[in-house]
Amino acid sequence: MNVGDQSSQNKVWFNGSIVAEEDAGVSPFDHGLLTGDGVFETLISYDGNRPFAFTRHYERLKGSARPFGLNVPDADLLNAACGEVLALNGSGPARIRITITAGRAPLGSEKGDSSENVIVASSEAPEQPRHSKVITVPFARNERGALVGLKTTSYGENVVALALAHSEGAREAVFGNVAGNLCEGSGSNIFVLCDGKLITPPLSSGCLAGVTRALTLEICNRIGITVNQIDFSVSDLENVDSAFLTSTLRQIQPISAVNGMLLGEVESEVYLKIKREFDQLIENEIDP
Repeated sequence: MNVGDQSSQNKVWFNGSIVAEEDAGVSPFDHGLLTGDGVFETLISYDGNRPFAFTRHYERLKGSARPFGLNVPDADLLNAACGEVLALNGSGPARIRITITAGRAPLGSEKGDSSENVIVASSEAPEQPRHSKVITVPFARNERGALVGLKTTSYGENVVALALAHSEGAREAVFGNVAGNLCEGSGSNIFVLCDGKLITPPLSSGCLAGVTRALTLEICNRIGITVNQIDFSVSDLENVDSAFLTSTLRQIQPISAVNGMLLGEVESEVYLKIKREFDQLIENEIDP
């Protein structure tokens, strides 16, 4: 099944029941639709049956939901829902999305008193290239904003930035923060190798605490690679020796060029060591 071929026959888990896509009725007054009052997680299933790293994603979902006052269903229920949707929508590597919105509310920022809508949907996982070109975008992440560290449905900044990247022949947009330091991609974290030091922005930069970022840090700690979680000027990104992105769908993906400038080394030895360990992790553990 191709992503572009999905039709109304696609099945989703909606508020506890499996329904056809066209029967998943969300009110035009849903606060998630009106204001972005919602949270989500994207997971991947490599075997088409079970989500990878479910527990980590679930814990982050709860953390994102808490400031919004959103209720999150029990972990076992959501995990089973992922399995049901995967079984119905085809085999092979799949992207799974869990979305929770605030439900019906007034036409404004104030919340309503309706129950949340919970949706679990899946599609074929998009094929990823071996390397990606990136651009830095002229929009800053606000590292002191109310949504820092939360994975919310307020994704307008990412939509605009990624469209700009695609218009310039790149596959990812990289943000700096208000302080001018490297932050994150539109849907990824970033690691750079500069003067022999492996660096990734600290969470205080405003970046999301990515699940693959955390697994990468744990791998590095286990195999003796030091990662410096320190601020790094976004203007220096073009001058690094090498860099890679981490995300659920990309896994660990080298960057080949920044703003049209080719990096000196695409697949560094450091990257290759980490990638080998990550591949083994996927093979050996379903919920690391």
